[in-house]
Amino acid sequence: MVASYLTDVEKLLEAQRWDAALCEACDLPRIAVALTDPTLQSSGEQQKTWCEQWIRPEGEDESAVGLDSERVYRAVCSHIEQQDAAAPKSIPARALRRLRLRRHVRTTPRGFWHEPHPPADAEASESAQICTALIEAARRWYARSACHDTIVQANLARLAVLR
Repeated sequence: MVASYLTDVEKLLEAQRWDAALCEACDLPRIAVALTDPTLQSSGEQQKTWCEQWIRPEGEDESAVGLDSERVYRAVCSHIEQQDAAAPKSIPARALRRLRLRRHVRTTPRGFWHEPHPPADAEASESAQICTALIEAARRWYARSACHDTIVQANLARLAVLR
């Protein structure tokens, strides 16, 4: 489910649907935090902590990747504050529902990976950078932590059987 979700965001980026990709990508911290909680709840502070840990690559050269993780971190935290002002700790039902819908989707072969052309305008370029940073953070989180976490795996199994 998680891999399909990330692939869908990447496909939105390839199709240059910046707003849709940003909307899906900004749900990644909310989804990740909810999956680590036995009750599937997520709070803005927990999401910021997740971003602090996973957006900023440890020991990786940011200049080689072309990413300003501090700027991306601030932008994502600003989005989290706007979205979660009303509900301090709640179940992100909409985001989890969209994740759950990926369980029946087969990942189609993507063919050869090509470097997408960078967006022409600054706003789209920033959206693409934020999406890319969140996708990479989610991949690191799943590979280094979530795939070994029994709570995350149990929650993914629960989501897979919900109707």
